[in-house]
Amino acid sequence: MSKAHFGLIGLGVMGENLVLNAERNGFSSVVYNRTWAKTEEFLNGRGAGLQIIGAHSLEEFVASLERPRRILMMIKAGQPIDDTIAAISPYLEDGDLLIDGGNSLYADTERRVKELESKSFGYIGMGVSGGAKGALEGPSMMPGGTKAAYDAIESLVTKMAAQVEDGPCVTYIGPGGAGHFVKTVHNGIEYGIEQILVEAYDLMKRGAGLDGLAMADVFDGWNQLEELSSYLVEITEVCLRTRDPEDGGDLVEKILDVAGQKGTGLWTVISALEMGVPVPTIYASLNGRVMSSMKAERVVAEPVLPGPAPHPVDLGEPADGLPPLRDAVILACIASYAQGMALLVEASKLHNYNLNLSAIAQIWKGGCIIRARLLQRIQDAYDANPGLVNLMVDPWFAEQINRRLPGLRQVVADAAQAGIPVPCLSSTLDYIDSYRTARLPQNLLQAMRDCFGAHTYQRVDRDGAFHTEWL
Repeated sequence: MSKAHFGLIGLGVMGENLVLNAERNGFSSVVYNRTWAKTEEFLNGRGAGLQIIGAHSLEEFVASLERPRRILMMIKAGQPIDDTIAAISPYLEDGDLLIDGGNSLYADTERRVKELESKSFGYIGMGVSGGAKGALEGPSMMPGGTKAAYDAIESLVTKMAAQVEDGPCVTYIGPGGAGHFVKTVHNGIEYGIEQILVEAYDLMKRGAGLDGLAMADVFDGWNQLEELSSYLVEITEVCLRTRDPEDGGDLVEKILDVAGQKGTGLWTVISALEMGVPVPTIYASLNGRVMSSMKAERVVAEPVLPGPAPHPVDLGEPADGLPPLRDAVILACIASYAQGMALLVEASKLHNYNLNLSAIAQIWKGGCIIRARLLQRIQDAYDANPGLVNLMVDPWFAEQINRRLPGLRQVVADAAQAGIPVPCLSSTLDYIDSYRTARLPQNLLQAMRDCFGAHTYQRVDRDGAFHTEWL
């Protein structure tokens, strides 16, 4: 084989599937892994007979690539990325391009773009979403860096990406760490929606007494609706229908209630706090995972802090799709998207990313974990008003909120009475109620700050900063 079109470092599941994706789309590849045994296993297995070769060293790897070299790194974030850059840099030449396709902290990517561009190498931080299947069949990709660097990979990524009716699910996101920041927020939204769906599951199970198959039927009905049709609702139904091969019961009930996380949800919340953007639904989802990790403490606390006696929660009829719960879930999902998009708006201002929110919604419509029919409405909202500050004030979304808010209130109130925690649903209600309230009680808070710390305050009836000797 002549020199390869494309290089991959890191033969984990995502790396393997992405290189197979590239090969299927006509791009020959050379692959390198820290251990040759892994490379050999891949070449003799899934990569056998394809336009893919292996390299024993980074020097051999680089020498096997056509120029300008396009090298995708699918390795752990943090120091491993910096170590790989340092190891491969001596073999690179002007115009060569490194791509970090993992989940890296956007600030690290900002630094690497500056460092690599100063050496005349291109560098792209590219979020990739879709899991193993998406990587193989077509993911959503969010590349950031210089526009020139993106132009060098455009022909590759537009073929590898998922395809929807209005184009491939990839676009140039913006400079510096913009791509990785957008992927981080994507994952924050994902955290929110996943927690929303598990709260719905808990209410159906403990509040309405439904078994897995009955719940699966409800989720199947929800997945037929424009507002809820999505990959995450789809796989929730699949999980609930799956039987335990040993006893035929609901497999999900045999799974330990401790959820893992890899850091992107935390990065979303930290960024939101730093930028002054409220993301309570997403924050509550992160706290839900943290609380789940406290399994031993929760087991001890349950008999010491007993909740209300079990009693049914009025969620409506399963055959009708449990209307109050359906409305609550719709609004919470809208809030998760709205909070994520509001964070993107602020980050775009602070970092001069010039993010195109309509284009971001478009590339999330296929391939990625949060793909949903609702994203077409989000795309339409930003097409109609590119300066939209919050998705909730778009006419279509505002109508959804106004119409479905009674259902959310009912569900949150009933859950509280039943002692069933619904952190995302209740945080969503607080978020909507706070956002629609023209005067919040923080006037008293500011008075207290001035009282104990002379922090001053503003008045509603005249300009200026004021201080009162309260004590």
